[in-house]
Amino acid sequence: MKLLVKQVTISDTLSPYNGLIKDILIINGLITGIADTIEHNDAKIIEGNNLFLSPGWVDIFSHFNDPGYEYKETLETGASAAAFGGFTNVFVLPNTNPAISNKSSVEYVVQKSAALPVNIIPIGAITKNTEGKELAEMYDMRNSGAVAFSDGLYPVQTAGLFLKALQYAKAFNGVLIQLPIDRSVGKFGQMHEGITSTRLGLAGMPAIAEELLISRDIELAKYTQSKLHVTGISTAKSLALITIAKQQGVSITCSVTPYHLFFCDEDLLLYDTNLKVDPPLRTRQDMLALRQGVEDAGIDCIATHHIPQDWDNKICEFEYAMPGMIGLESCYSVINTILPNLSAERLADVLSNKAREIFSLNKHPININSVADITLFERDTQVNFDLSLIRSKSHNTPFINKLLKGKVVGIINKDKLYLNN
Repeated sequence: MKLLVKQVTISDTLSPYNGLIKDILIINGLITGIADTIEHNDAKIIEGNNLFLSPGWVDIFSHFNDPGYEYKETLETGASAAAFGGFTNVFVLPNTNPAISNKSSVEYVVQKSAALPVNIIPIGAITKNTEGKELAEMYDMRNSGAVAFSDGLYPVQTAGLFLKALQYAKAFNGVLIQLPIDRSVGKFGQMHEGITSTRLGLAGMPAIAEELLISRDIELAKYTQSKLHVTGISTAKSLALITIAKQQGVSITCSVTPYHLFFCDEDLLLYDTNLKVDPPLRTRQDMLALRQGVEDAGIDCIATHHIPQDWDNKICEFEYAMPGMIGLESCYSVINTILPNLSAERLADVLSNKAREIFSLNKHPININSVADITLFERDTQVNFDLSLIRSKSHNTPFINKLLKGKVVGIINKDKLYLNN
């Protein structure tokens, strides 16, 4: 396949062409030419309105529910949502049925996704069946294609078991991903514990439920000298704890969701079940601190936490609704809307380069002879996010009919072009 991307701004801190407007020629999945002007009669032309290009985006925490819960999402529909959202690589959670806790489950995802437009990479479970009781076969899963290890939606609660997991993963330089929720604190919490939860009459989950687990895991990572990634942080103190730990030499990184940057607990006044998430939306001050963390690089990367839920689990009383929202299709537009001054280079880092570094993925800088693993996007285009823009099997998102700024034009991956209509 021959593609010619015309007059595109290159956004990639790893590229010698970063910040320059160039023509880029791609032949058979490789970048073969970068110049001010390129002419090629046989190539398909790609143009846009103030078009940008970066290394393909990476999402490190999505739930595709396959196998076992295909009524919410499948590998095929999840891949379609990811491609539409500009992602070429997606880490999928182990919370399936059966759970991704042995090498055969890892191989199922790897093999089934081989022909899909994005690289779907399984996260292996830390414990068998994500039950938090005994360690899973992490070494075997690593050799079969697992990129990292996590119990996904069920963070490991037992300190001794998580300590053993950190020690075990260190043998092969593995990374553990932890969702920061201590389930013994605010066990029945429906939203952030504060003034708004009191006004709404909903049980609260205090911020300390998150900060306690982060503090514990920092100490365990420090003790074992292993790699830890905390995803979905939601409070200013959580960010401060991780920042201090980094300064002390702990191998810890963190990510934040688009919705924790866009919403706060005050947005729950209408009891919208699509805003019921884990960890919950926190205060406006926390939200603003997280935004600042993305801008000043205190937060390493963005994780969509794409959690599809079927109609029955969201169209019900707030108390009975399941947590989570879809986020692959809306991620970029949300980030670009709330952080309009974020440079294109920083966007590429938080959506691609930093995740590749943390999890030792192949880096494909925008350079001659590099593999074309690419995302194309516009920054100024206004988008009304409606149902027509959702490729997921589920529609649980509070962004429907919101006017956002920024559009994904398409991706180039596996020697194929996927353009959004």
